[in-house]
Amino acid sequence: MTETPAFDPAFVSQLLPFNPFDPGFHADPYPVFRGLREEFGSAVRTPAGVITLLDHKHVTSVLSDPGFGWGDSEAVRSQELSIDGGPPTRFLAMQDPPDHTRLRGLVSKVFTPRMVARLKTRIEQITDRLLAEARTAAEANDGVVDLVATVFRPLGGLVLTEMMGIPEEYHAQAFDYSADSARGLDPEMLLTPEQAKKRDEGRLWFAHLTAELARQRRAAPGDDLISDLVAVKQDGDALSDDELAVICVNLLAAGFGATAAQMANSTLALLQHPDQLAWLRKHPEQIAGATEELLRFDGPLFLLTRAALRDTEVAGLQVAAGEQVFLSMGSASHDPAVYQDPDHLDLSRVPVKILGYGHGIHFCVAAPVARLATQVALAALARHEIELATDTPVFNGALVIRTLAELPVRLGGRLDA
Repeated sequence: MTETPAFDPAFVSQLLPFNPFDPGFHADPYPVFRGLREEFGSAVRTPAGVITLLDHKHVTSVLSDPGFGWGDSEAVRSQELSIDGGPPTRFLAMQDPPDHTRLRGLVSKVFTPRMVARLKTRIEQITDRLLAEARTAAEANDGVVDLVATVFRPLGGLVLTEMMGIPEEYHAQAFDYSADSARGLDPEMLLTPEQAKKRDEGRLWFAHLTAELARQRRAAPGDDLISDLVAVKQDGDALSDDELAVICVNLLAAGFGATAAQMANSTLALLQHPDQLAWLRKHPEQIAGATEELLRFDGPLFLLTRAALRDTEVAGLQVAAGEQVFLSMGSASHDPAVYQDPDHLDLSRVPVKILGYGHGIHFCVAAPVARLATQVALAALARHEIELATDTPVFNGALVIRTLAELPVRLGGRLDA
């Protein structure tokens, strides 16, 4: 790992067209984005000379353009893992072709519709158990319970660890490290030294664990994701233990963290729009489309970066080779050129051009699992008496995966009981 650079809020504030340290911005960033689009149009270059793309057209264009990627900057190298002194290995999500093409081809063979479908019953069982435990906790606390701590993080964590085949004795530690690992997806300059340290510790611990499990599965395969990743082959090629471990760490950070985040953000949106919650209760068969609209309205995938791999131009602005560009996924998902009345939550909206799982070659490989888990969780919550127990929800302050630090609600019994 490269050394974490000094944390300098004043410098960071010059790079972005908004204040990333303002809790008010994190609570509701969309008026800020609307103002930026109205003032600057598709893109803004800040006083520090850094471009932030604001509209759907140019965000998706950069994500699809082979002239943009990750390159070999210090920011990317800081996210590499070196296991037991081996060569530094990047996350799948931070690789450029042809390395990305090779790894993505192998991993995609594992995330099949059949694999996802067989998870549904288990996800429903876990959700029902966690909600029952949350109700018990609420009864002991004047009816109030934090859904992030009691349902969303455990559900996202259990789906991932059971899918991978992580032994139960490691679950609690994996859950603890997941939030730190997900927070660590932010650009290095946005992390305090302590946050970067926790991120690195968690990732290395999980990498060592999954590398050891991969070695065990080579000798004795099981019915789990790690066994499938060990066995997968394409044109005679296979994953090394280190590559497999880093892919699992990527899933821990982005998959686990983003799934729990999507559940939390979506639930908050429903509770803040009771008319839409009522609509969902009346039309439970529409849960798939409703989940897509909730992902568009306030999805956790909030800000991405890409580097120009050659001198180029975007949104009428010159970009030099090696220059970093910020992509505002949150702003692009509220672009009025693509979405009618974009700041309005409409669960009956026909899902169009959702960006919540990325776009282009780095579209989230585990998106079907995240979609399924979120649909199950939201459908189950909609069957319960539930209301928001705070007027000021607290967010985690992250920019890549922006979500709630907690979500206190009043949770009652089932409406159909």
